[in-house]
Amino acid sequence: MQLDFNALEPLERYRWLASTITPRPIAWVSSQSDAGVSNLAPFSFFQVISDDPPTLMVNVNHRADGGLKDTLLNVQASGELVIQLVSFAQAEAMNASAAVLPYGISEFEQCGIASLPSQRVAPPRVAGAAVTFECRVAQIQAYPADKPNCHLIFAEVLLAHIDDAVLNEQGRIDSQQLDLIGRLGGSGYTRTLQRFELQRP
Repeated sequence: MQLDFNALEPLERYRWLASTITPRPIAWVSSQSDAGVSNLAPFSFFQVISDDPPTLMVNVNHRADGGLKDTLLNVQASGELVIQLVSFAQAEAMNASAAVLPYGISEFEQCGIASLPSQRVAPPRVAGAAVTFECRVAQIQAYPADKPNCHLIFAEVLLAHIDDAVLNEQGRIDSQQLDLIGRLGGSGYTRTLQRFELQRP
């Protein structure tokens, strides 16, 4: 089977990419509006792209009507965001926060998700998240340049919060305890409990 992506409709391109580039880590992004209203939303087009400076990248697609999502509006205005990784225990809460709400309505409040204050940035963080990164914006890039349908947020990590419960005796991450989820195609997800090791040649 071969797919000519130039001949596919955008929705079909998305479906093929989203069902093959898997599993994808999920950035559970909290941000805050100028009015002080907190926002929380998950994004699975997400990755670490640099360790010096420590930088994460989140792709925020535009809404179906071409409008900008609340997360992007907030981050553009404030230059700050918090990125949580999603454990299996918080999967249902993460999914609930994906609902489309009117601007100015907080997913924290609407979905009953507890929050904690951040230390370096204004947006709150998700209480109970095993891994949280407080970030400032390094760059926001509209893509593609000629007719943008998304924005790439490059977020420099300022401070990380790691739950001691997911650390091993050496103070490193124990992936079994971390138990993150990843996005598959459609409504499918996976967990990071199964693993194997390979030694680099």
